Amino acid sequence: MDIYSGLIFLALIGFCLLLSNSAPHLLNRLRGRKPPSRTSQTPPPSLSPSSEKKPTSTTQPTDPATVLPPQRRHVLSALPLPASYKYKEVSETEVLRRPLPMTQDYRTCQEEAYTPTGFSVAEIKALGDFPDYAKLSGVPLPTAYGEEFDVDRALARPYRPFRWAYHQTMSLTKLETDWWLELENTYKERIAQRKALFAKHGGGVLGALPGSELACKELMEMALQFYCARYPQYFTLSDDKRVFMNKILGTEQDVRAKPPLEILMDNVPEDFGIMLRDEKTGDYFLRAAVICSSMGWNVASKVGLRLDHIHTKIPDYKERMEFSMNRFFTKMPADKPIQRGSWGLEIGQPLHMPAGDPHEKLREFQDPSLRLEDLHLRTDWQTLRRLPLSAAIVFNFKALFTRVTEFRDEPCVPALLAKIMRNGKKNLIEYKGTWHVEHIVLPALDKWAKEQEESGLAPKSWEVATLDESPWFKGWEEKWHRQQGF
Repeated sequence: MDIYSGLIFLALIGFCLLLSNSAPHLLNRLRGRKPPSRTSQTPPPSLSPSSEKKPTSTTQPTDPATVLPPQRRHVLSALPLPASYKYKEVSETEVLRRPLPMTQDYRTCQEEAYTPTGFSVAEIKALGDFPDYAKLSGVPLPTAYGEEFDVDRALARPYRPFRWAYHQTMSLTKLETDWWLELENTYKERIAQRKALFAKHGGGVLGALPGSELACKELMEMALQFYCARYPQYFTLSDDKRVFMNKILGTEQDVRAKPPLEILMDNVPEDFGIMLRDEKTGDYFLRAAVICSSMGWNVASKVGLRLDHIHTKIPDYKERMEFSMNRFFTKMPADKPIQRGSWGLEIGQPLHMPAGDPHEKLREFQDPSLRLEDLHLRTDWQTLRRLPLSAAIVFNFKALFTRVTEFRDEPCVPALLAKIMRNGKKNLIEYKGTWHVEHIVLPALDKWAKEQEESGLAPKSWEVATLDESPWFKGWEEKWHRQQGF
């Protein structure tokens, strides 16, 4: 693993662990006791050997307050701006000297204040609504899916982010730009579910602190711009860029009539966390979020916290991860977004489960009457990217559920998952919390693995390892197209 990949790896460890709370104690397991009650959680990624070493350096660490992410203002010369605008070079020294404060609304700030990526408030205002984010970010807009796409039949790609050896890597990859936001046949159901959660929990699922206005607007515009480019048969913007038309829901919304995160809540069934740079220290803080898939925590308990304070309960975070995470957030470029997946096994399809939710009780025992058909793989497909104008770092993820019975005809998947559950690093498997379903899942996986070897679907006595097709499996595209019908 190279240095850049290692930094990304460590950054995502922390943010993915944001989705987790404390694990059952291994000692209880060894003594034959059931794990203590815990909250179901997006499972944590594994720690690589390289991440377990403290950073070593013969030089003094750079003060993050003096380090900016890669600048993006050079693209202004290729964008349509008012005739009165004259492009000028601006040094990083000037950007650092006149920062846009993290806590101040850009609309009321002096126009010569700069965001960390080098844009002045005046330039951002001159760009107007829905500027060309592909040029601004260096990340191209997606290819239009085509008329064959049918949201009522569409299935998410069958992510199987299983890896062996489980402790070795997180399998980070460059973002597939066509798939940043993925539509599938649960779209209407999820939008309704998320809006109901917002009506019930309010600030528990959505929050935006002062100073996040630009990042929230930018994210909303980027998401809607993506939808219009990827799914033009379903989504359009009016010529004046004021009204977003959603043909799936049959709605038309003035995008200025509500706060940007609420527009996202109404149209995009994905979760977003927005981190902003403090101009005084260079540290990053969670300043806004719309998150309906959290399990064991909520937005209200995290918004406003500094990166390291969000992760205070994570074992060894300060000693092993804090330095590299902070450095990664400081330097992440806008044109290099990344993706990965994490997984867990769930009874049913729990989406939002704050502490104390009745669903937690299901993790306290192994129910002998549990049916295999009731068990699901929960995959949280995750991306991390820097927004070009505000320089905010946005983490987004989407919970996808698949019945575990789907593994039966997926080559090598049963043996791989069984290997991880039995032989993965103990503290990570305990943290993942699969104990309550192991008595049902493991016998099924063993049966299917044997069937696959006997039928030739999997090699006989193969050495279990991460699949070449990871995060999918051999023949996944044929199965995916067949099941959704296009």
